[in-house]
Amino acid sequence: MLEVKELGGNLGGFTLHDIDLKVPKGEYFSILGSTGAGKTVLVEYIAGIYKPDNGTILVDGEDVTSLYPEERNIGYVPQDYALFPNLTVEKNIAYGLEARRMPADQIAQVVSEMISLLRIDYVRHRMPLNLSGGEKQRVALGRALATDPRLLLLDEPLSALDENLRGEMAKELRQIQRKVNATFIHVCHNFEEAADVSDRVAIMDGGRLVQIGTLKEIMSSPKNAFVARFVKSQNIFQAKSDGSVIRIGEHRFEKNSPFKGKVIAVVRPEHIEVLESENGNEKQGVVVTVTHTLEKPYFNEITVDGDMPLVIHTSTERVFHTGDRIRIHIPPEHIVVMND
Repeated sequence: MLEVKELGGNLGGFTLHDIDLKVPKGEYFSILGSTGAGKTVLVEYIAGIYKPDNGTILVDGEDVTSLYPEERNIGYVPQDYALFPNLTVEKNIAYGLEARRMPADQIAQVVSEMISLLRIDYVRHRMPLNLSGGEKQRVALGRALATDPRLLLLDEPLSALDENLRGEMAKELRQIQRKVNATFIHVCHNFEEAADVSDRVAIMDGGRLVQIGTLKEIMSSPKNAFVARFVKSQNIFQAKSDGSVIRIGEHRFEKNSPFKGKVIAVVRPEHIEVLESENGNEKQGVVVTVTHTLEKPYFNEITVDGDMPLVIHTSTERVFHTGDRIRIHIPPEHIVVMND
């Protein structure tokens, strides 16, 4: 288990602000955020690369805040993998074990287990220069796992891979984590990648953890406008609330809210309904004009005009064209209200 309490530090050009975080043993946890949010800095503090100005880091109940990296028994896979170019795959995986002066026969056994687990027997005698991106990633993972770490930190482990391989390796990472029953912390900036591997995620911005939860929880109930934009809610409006009614422009929605006065209202594009016809009376709706269409692999995206311009996701079976007049309905239960 990882527990971080009020962790903070100033690195000159960047400050980490009072991080509080708990990651249970055996969880696959991802940290997301834009470039410069502080994701890598946070895992480097956890790994022991930097010493914090304040706060504590506990691993399985042990305070490791003042320990050197090699004393923490935390595995760390940096973004560039940091393989030793002059060592074979086998020797790279064995490096940490040799540093601990483990007997040679035990080292050979652990290395063989890692090579089998990661399915890289065919490259065991190669040098890193002759490995693909996916092979390098597996070797770096094997080297980190070989020492049986209490916690494994993965900094953008899939960023160097092409899109197809990224998806495959994400699934493999999840399978490996389940097989070894380890605690993984995975840094990335793509919430689709996080969805492939994570039990829970944290959104980070400006050196702070903004929101923690399952990806589904965060997407359905973002805590603020930054999180809403980050998870691609797309429809984010200035609105007004009296506690029971939300007004967005000229539109009125019955919606209980703890916030009053100026608020922000958020609606995900997949939650907006396109009714059967412009003149239909199935539900009270608003007639709008389609201004832009875009076909995507699993849905169609349309943009509509009006005093409340919207982005809407529809099924691929429903095709709309620019200029089409359609009637839409926004279910109040899918409107997320937050403080302005």
